[in-house]
Amino acid sequence: MTDDTIDVSVLTSLAQVSQTEWDACACPEATDGGRPSDPFTTWRFLKALEDSGSVGPGTGWEPRYLVARAEGTPFAVAPLYAKGHSQGEYIFDHSWAHAYERAGGRYYPKLQIAVPFTPATGRRFLCKPGYEETGRAALVQGAVQFAANHNVSSLHVTFCTEDEAEAGAEMGLMPRASQQFHWENDGYADFHGFLASLSSRKRKTLRKERRTAQDFGGEIVMLTGDQIEPEHWDAFWTFYQDTGARKWGSPYLTRRFFDIVQETMRDDVVLGLAIRNGRPVAGALNFAGRETLYGRYWGCIEHHPCLHFELCYYQAIDWAISHGLKRVEAGAQGEHKLARGYMPTLTHSLHWIADPGFRRAVEDFLEAERRAVEEDVEILTAYGPFRRDQPEEQE
Repeated sequence: MTDDTIDVSVLTSLAQVSQTEWDACACPEATDGGRPSDPFTTWRFLKALEDSGSVGPGTGWEPRYLVARAEGTPFAVAPLYAKGHSQGEYIFDHSWAHAYERAGGRYYPKLQIAVPFTPATGRRFLCKPGYEETGRAALVQGAVQFAANHNVSSLHVTFCTEDEAEAGAEMGLMPRASQQFHWENDGYADFHGFLASLSSRKRKTLRKERRTAQDFGGEIVMLTGDQIEPEHWDAFWTFYQDTGARKWGSPYLTRRFFDIVQETMRDDVVLGLAIRNGRPVAGALNFAGRETLYGRYWGCIEHHPCLHFELCYYQAIDWAISHGLKRVEAGAQGEHKLARGYMPTLTHSLHWIADPGFRRAVEDFLEAERRAVEEDVEILTAYGPFRRDQPEEQE
């Protein structure tokens, strides 16, 4: 395959590429009927964002999907968006925007290869197996050329894999390191096995938190697939609106998004609900990949001590263990997760800046930031809750 046989096009809707063609690049592992490794880059998820109006006109996330073809057949795709702001990204560049605009530049619009509102690591250069090197090069070149043609200030690739970060750096993009907290399944048979891996003091704390949470006066259920009824989504929408109003000013997702997800992705959804007196009072929404449970949203209409920890962290761990998953990613930020078994983990992004002077300034910043992030991860890891000695007797 040569460069002159490759065509990279920009699409404004996923309706312009078939689900089969997109998913052959995004989740080829799911052709066996199992779950995709990453539910968020599937045609179904991205189309749900589009069809629900969560992205598109008026949202600041304008779809510009990249599709690389050879002899008319797609072999690599990427979820690209034209951004009019820096909201819903979780790899923060607000300070870059302010600095550039104070210097007289125009930072927005910019381009973002990302899954909107989703701080979960996954492939961003979605290539058919065997086309990784060619596909990444075609998508990067296509995105940079599109940015240059439209006088866009910058291109950002957020929550990419470590392999993609290394490949992107070799192609001239600037790598950036950030941090999240992930739980890893060390072959635990059940939640008690996980508890046994903790120091005695941390183990007692977690047990106390779980008892406190479960004394809220109701029951906790974990629902998936057809177990999720319309009234459950109605309740969760109330929770989501409350959290969105407090965190972001207004929710990113529309109500229609959750209806579409129930229609097209319900088997990839795990909805945890705390139900008291027959009414859900708190909930946590997760998406299940082939190896990872992704915690996405939490909300409540009643406050109960430790219920947030139970629904978002402990129930997620329990569900992951019982379903043979390797990890739980519980979203962005949150050093409070450390004491609950979620360890610091590097996350990665890539950046291209059009202005040479501004690019040098950002590059200097990223080098210093990476050293600080790596040092922070090392320090926090030393404070993890796990035992450093031989197994202890159970209390």
